[in-house]
Amino acid sequence: MPTASFSLSGAPAGVLPFLLTLGALAFGCSGSSSSEAAATEGNTITLGAYTTPREAYGDILPAFRAHHRAAGGADVTIRESYLGSGAQARAILGGFEADVAALSLEPDIELLREGGLIRHDWHAGEHDGMVTRSVVVIGVRPGNPKNIRTWQDLARPGIEVLTPNVRTSGGAMWNVLAIYGAAIRGHAGVPAGDRAAAIGLLADILRNVKIMDRGARDSMLTFERGVGDAIITYENEILVGRADGRDYEYVTGGSTILIENPVAIVDANVDRHGTREVAQAFIDYLTTPEAQRVFAQHGLRPVVESVATETQARFAAVEDLFTIRDLGGWAEAQRLLFAENGVYDQALARGQQENR
Repeated sequence: MPTASFSLSGAPAGVLPFLLTLGALAFGCSGSSSSEAAATEGNTITLGAYTTPREAYGDILPAFRAHHRAAGGADVTIRESYLGSGAQARAILGGFEADVAALSLEPDIELLREGGLIRHDWHAGEHDGMVTRSVVVIGVRPGNPKNIRTWQDLARPGIEVLTPNVRTSGGAMWNVLAIYGAAIRGHAGVPAGDRAAAIGLLADILRNVKIMDRGARDSMLTFERGVGDAIITYENEILVGRADGRDYEYVTGGSTILIENPVAIVDANVDRHGTREVAQAFIDYLTTPEAQRVFAQHGLRPVVESVATETQARFAAVEDLFTIRDLGGWAEAQRLLFAENGVYDQALARGQQENR
């Protein structure tokens, strides 16, 4: 049976359930008998993912289907949807029936758990529920004509910066965490532990932001169109672009955060669809050496240590690499940085005021 795959990356969250229904109807009208449809129902899963690893999944999904058949399983159909991580989480919460959620950051998975859609301990397992890693970097034009090396360089007058919107993009949240974390750790031209100075640096950088797109991939496309002197983004976005022949460079800023990307079964949906077994097989496949090597080929750092060692030459060394745990964990980061009137709101308001 042929694979049916479609993308909803450009659809507004409110119409996603409707489009998925149309896709399911179209799939069901392909000439299969009702008995065949019933037999394959439990082998059709929907992946709701953030935009950044789209190309990696383009290679992994057919490899998983072949792997599943070779292991004696039935043919699997995988439908795909790609949105900014926050937008994807809200779409699933709002009725988009993804069986598997592959998102940019833990709070977006937690949103589904708090909404009653994920009911298991998704952190259980060897890799804490994570499937890939990356780091936040600064992408620059060929030859780095503006000599951008550090986070504080992004605050210089006249530098045009791109970063997505924190309210729709998990990547944007990682970007803010990287800047604030580097500053509060004393690696961004301000004294370690000086919260006011860290907010000031973030405000100065946000003042220079030219465009805030909805997601990391949209922001990268804007950069590729020639907008901006620098882009704050995932390392893999730069590596994938360079592999495709695009001429840009990147720096790590000297200090940056380790991005960790989670994946989880959406219990409410797999139980409704009868797809738990296939969905779990897919998630298990994502941490096989084969799948991890594919992620690495697309610029994402593996979570499987043997593959990480094998592929480490692909990735930039970072002088000061920290994690979300070094900033107190996600609950503290959400409270301090992203809550109403938190660090981000304060910095954004200050940057906008200075632009008037």
